[in-house]
Amino acid sequence: MMNIRNSLFVLGLLALLAGCGGPGDSADVPEAEPAGSTSVDIGNHVVHFSAQSTDQLPPEVARAYNIVRSKNRAMLTVSLQDKSSKAPVAGLVEVSAVNLTGQLKSVTMRQVEEGDAIYYIGDIAVANQETLIFDISVTPEGAAKPAAVRFKRQFYSD
Repeated sequence: MMNIRNSLFVLGLLALLAGCGGPGDSADVPEAEPAGSTSVDIGNHVVHFSAQSTDQLPPEVARAYNIVRSKNRAMLTVSLQDKSSKAPVAGLVEVSAVNLTGQLKSVTMRQVEEGDAIYYIGDIAVANQETLIFDISVTPEGAAKPAAVRFKRQFYSD
């Protein structure tokens, strides 16, 4: 299972190298830096995130997480980490996405625990060249209020 988790993490990081950024239309929402940013500091915690086409997942990883491999599906991965101890943190993670034409898409996230790792995954339908703006609301365990993270990612299916 460790190899599957490592594969999932590496694929997520590689997908982010393809580029993501925040549209910056709210001062209250931390903005991901363009092209390669994979995390945002939200006070006592760090939120790590990635989005990629599910056809990039190795078949054994897709089977292990019950994810359909397809060029027309994307997977979002989110994890929370305590900034000082670097330990994984559980919490409430909610995600919505909107494309550039304003179509709202909800993403149901589910918690995955493997050993001492905790992360959240969800998948969503995507069209060729569709750009999605992800709005992530995270409330780490013990936090008084949620924090918001926004990033965008374009997907290609051809």
